[in-house]
Amino acid sequence: MKCSKCRREAIIYQRYSGMHLCRDHFTDSVESRVKREIRKHHWVERGDTIGVALSGGKDSTSLLHFLIKTFGHRPDITILAITIDEGIAGYRDLSEMEDIIKRYKVPWHTASFAEEYDITLDGIVEGQGDDRRSCSFCGVLRRRVVNRIAREAGCTKLAFGFNLDDEAQSVMMNVLRGDTERLTMQQRENPGMIPRIRPFAVIPEREVALYAHLHVGSLADHGCPYAHNALRGDVRRLLNEYTWQHPATKYAVRTLGEDLKGRGTGPAIIPEICPECGEPAFGTCQTCAVLNEVRRGKIR
Repeated sequence: MKCSKCRREAIIYQRYSGMHLCRDHFTDSVESRVKREIRKHHWVERGDTIGVALSGGKDSTSLLHFLIKTFGHRPDITILAITIDEGIAGYRDLSEMEDIIKRYKVPWHTASFAEEYDITLDGIVEGQGDDRRSCSFCGVLRRRVVNRIAREAGCTKLAFGFNLDDEAQSVMMNVLRGDTERLTMQQRENPGMIPRIRPFAVIPEREVALYAHLHVGSLADHGCPYAHNALRGDVRRLLNEYTWQHPATKYAVRTLGEDLKGRGTGPAIIPEICPECGEPAFGTCQTCAVLNEVRRGKIR
């Protein structure tokens, strides 16, 4: 097929737009949408230090590539990478990311659950006797350590490679849980918590994968061995099946999530400093709750 814009050979068909795109026009399509999203939310501003949560996968590496391509020439913008080793055997190999760091020549900050909490996720799962709650534990523990590393590195923004599929899945998960609070939560500045940005939130996963193939090259994709427990997997299948018949579904679901933000009627929750760990927390510190449960051996 020929590109709908220039008649060169197309490399992708966007079912939601009805367009065939060549390599150059596909790249321009991705990057222009990401730039528009950044401008819309004022996600990159003069003097920012942006920490990219780098897992070594297609999403985060593509985001690092895009940010350096777009902002790397600006002397007022600093870009660095942050990687967290959760302690999952055969999953997170920091040596595989060394080539990425050398290629993009950015400062690289690393941390691990073992160093931060004196336990690995594999150790938590072993203590449980099963892995049903592994994703919940991992998310809570990872959020705190990546925020701390970003804060200590002087970051003003923390960038995640979440794509459109991730965003739509998160909205649907909250709908299926009946979690009105998360769907309508007020947006606010939280002292001690680095503002998070998601520049790729408007790009479908398959397009991020193609962008990575074209501009980043082959990447290791081990897949987390605990991911089969997550509700996200079921929601992913549901959305993919429905999107096949209705191509704009994921955009519609994300738009719904954006429209609902800030519509909560209750007062905005202000984070407090946890007296146990000294980190900001909303109500009960979930990180300390998980760690206390683990250390007391009450996970069964």
